Amino acid sequence: MSRKVFIGPALRRLREDARLTQTAFAHRLGLSVSYLNQIENNQRPATAGVLVALGQTFGVDLATFAIDDTDRLVTDLREAAADPIFAENAPSTQDLKRVASDSPAFARSFLRLHQTTRRLSERLQAAGDTPMLPPSAEGGEAALLPYEEVRDYFHYVDNYVDDLDRAAEDLAERLGLSAASDRLQVLAGYLASRHGVAVDVNASLGDDTLERYEAGPKVVVLDGSLDASTRAFLIANRIARLEQGDAMTGLTSSAGFRSRAAGDIARVALANYFAGALLMPYRRFLAAAKDNRHDVDRLGRLFGTSFEQVCHRLSTLQRPGQRGIPFYFLKVDRAGNVIKRHSATRFQFARFGGACPLWNVHEAFEQAGRTFVQVAEMPDGVRYLSLARAVTKGSGHWRAPVRRYAFGLGCEISYAGDIVYSEGLDLKAEANVAKIGVSCRICERTTCHQRAVPPIDREIRVPSDRRKVVPFDLS
Repeated sequence: MSRKVFIGPALRRLREDARLTQTAFAHRLGLSVSYLNQIENNQRPATAGVLVALGQTFGVDLATFAIDDTDRLVTDLREAAADPIFAENAPSTQDLKRVASDSPAFARSFLRLHQTTRRLSERLQAAGDTPMLPPSAEGGEAALLPYEEVRDYFHYVDNYVDDLDRAAEDLAERLGLSAASDRLQVLAGYLASRHGVAVDVNASLGDDTLERYEAGPKVVVLDGSLDASTRAFLIANRIARLEQGDAMTGLTSSAGFRSRAAGDIARVALANYFAGALLMPYRRFLAAAKDNRHDVDRLGRLFGTSFEQVCHRLSTLQRPGQRGIPFYFLKVDRAGNVIKRHSATRFQFARFGGACPLWNVHEAFEQAGRTFVQVAEMPDGVRYLSLARAVTKGSGHWRAPVRRYAFGLGCEISYAGDIVYSEGLDLKAEANVAKIGVSCRICERTTCHQRAVPPIDREIRVPSDRRKVVPFDLS
């Protein structure tokens, strides 16, 4: 069933940016003023004809009015509203949907305020054991963690950055990377000829250093233990830092980060984004992904990239007019700490607390190198084809620490026919479906054998006449 598209706030911003009255705006679109007023106030959805008129008259990319952003806001608001401080006046899901749809700016401000309050509360609770952290040098709230700001930035742009993506694709075409037999040599040669920077592969840089840039003699020194895909990625990353500095500064400035640290972290992430787009240029990678049914290992061989790099790139294929399958991508450690999370799908990640233990990304640590495939259903009834793999990353000597991560990649089950990992699966068998959730603290499921804690917006009852795996019932 098609979903109604309410675009009120976005349409109002478009009209105000064009400095047009409702009367003038309605006239250009061929609408009545009353009808336009109803659309702007989300009293009526936008029809296909209205959306087409917006595209033809104002050159608007219809992706501007995508509803996925509202879905994400509702999920984030629902998790925040489940906090005990709202117990007496907790808003309903319908109220949260209305706020996210009608006042998205207010919704984001509310989330920022709640995040600040939560972080401050956690610091106060820990004050007896650890010292309080000082406020940021810029005068902002110390409770807002820079990494979380950057994650939210990529979360709400669908993990796609058009300017950097197109610049990387143009450079890849100029360098002829698609036909190059030795991509490392091409990238290193470009770095030398264009920027006068030599590449030196050192036996060991030590101190967990992968790459070091020496500005004096202009040399990029790479650790000798790195594999070819990581070396190529680091050289591409350095090219981004040398050539895309102004573009990255513009992006971080417009993002409105609240601390200098967040801006610095964002520039690292944007340089990584450019590097991935350079090694896997958009149109060629999208075509190869379709031809190979999104086989991650085959794509890695075609482009000389790692499993992680391919999975991350698949989650960025959201160019307007040339969209790939919307994927989510996740990187976690053995303790369940989320290192990376991106989603172009309706799949939502927990902002606080751990992820669902029934999700196969945790199971992957049981056997590194094996790809685990799962059909997972979220509480909203949407099902996903989810794959996970754990990877061990060693270093160049015997006593060097070993890093272990698991990667999760998935898409909605409606795309399963285009994914090689669906072969041999009975996608309709209920017995094969894992009923997962965002996290225990907000999960709606009343029966789950792996529930760790009750949801904080539900009352619990502890029966005295029986004992189950989970020792309480939910109201």
